[in-house]
Amino acid sequence: MSRLFPLVLGMFLTVSLVGCQLSDNEKVFRISGSTMGTTYNITVITENSEIDNKKLASTVELVLADVNAKMSNWVSSSEISKLNKLRTTDPIPISRELAYVMAQANEVHEKSGGKFDVTLGPLIELWGFGTRKPEDPIPSQAEITNALALVGQTKNLKLDKKTFTISKSRPEISTNLSAIAKGYGIDAVADRLIEIGFEDYLVEIGGDLRAAGKNQFGKPWRIGIEKPEIGSRQIKQIVALNDSGMATSGDYNNFTEVDGKRYSHIIDPSSGRPINHRTTSVTVVSSNATKADAWATALLVLGNEKGLKIADRNGIAAYFISHASDTQKGQYVINTSKAIESILKKGSQDIDE
Repeated sequence: MSRLFPLVLGMFLTVSLVGCQLSDNEKVFRISGSTMGTTYNITVITENSEIDNKKLASTVELVLADVNAKMSNWVSSSEISKLNKLRTTDPIPISRELAYVMAQANEVHEKSGGKFDVTLGPLIELWGFGTRKPEDPIPSQAEITNALALVGQTKNLKLDKKTFTISKSRPEISTNLSAIAKGYGIDAVADRLIEIGFEDYLVEIGGDLRAAGKNQFGKPWRIGIEKPEIGSRQIKQIVALNDSGMATSGDYNNFTEVDGKRYSHIIDPSSGRPINHRTTSVTVVSSNATKADAWATALLVLGNEKGLKIADRNGIAAYFISHASDTQKGQYVINTSKAIESILKKGSQDIDE
């Protein structure tokens, strides 16, 4: 995955608050920790004198623990892990939270032409991004064909939103939420902050985020989209964000290499193979982080040409970064959907201009 960086006047969020424009009663709280195999950073600005960092940290940890207990494919006791272990085609009761995430996944799956798919687990494993060793030989077409038989969200999973149940077409069908659960975790924390009464906050997990209200300078949160270069933290575009979720999917920091050839961790559900087009990063701004997370992955699978058409058709705010050519390293082509163009006009900045 690529990363988004919260910025304060062009600096990373870790900048000190010297000279910040807080009112006499306002305080800034920052909470950091680890979750979902990555890190989280939360900033809250409030006048609530009853809040302290310890209370806020405890609240956040409880929310994230609940998300992991339901959505994590890496926790053997989680709801989704138990669902995957069940060998049955009968309807299986699931929580309202999991039903919500599955409904969101189904919507993106349908609108993206099947390019977002939560049943990709067998292919993820086959290509070396699960427990399989990356140095193992590249999968044969026969192996890919066998794995594809267990892939296909529409044909293999049936969600009943009224009864909160899900059914598998075959007992061995599995569900992998790695491309949407992080976004849901961000939303779960943000929604809890709203319940408490916070209006100005930034919730970031693994580079994806949701922001609302104003930062400590009384201005919209400024988010930096990084250049898609390995080991780089250079910013390509700054986006002014308010009351929105934002996520980036990129294939340049997570890949396997065999015999000198690099294979992306982003797999096309149609072919069963890693993507091989020139689009290397897609950033999506949406009403929440769950949708942004899923759509960023779907559009990266599609690539800028097909992805732009689908983004415009569905009103998705998307920012594509693609390699200019196979030989021009560090040279990029930027494509933007119609929906994101108005966002970029409001306090945004292209660093290279």
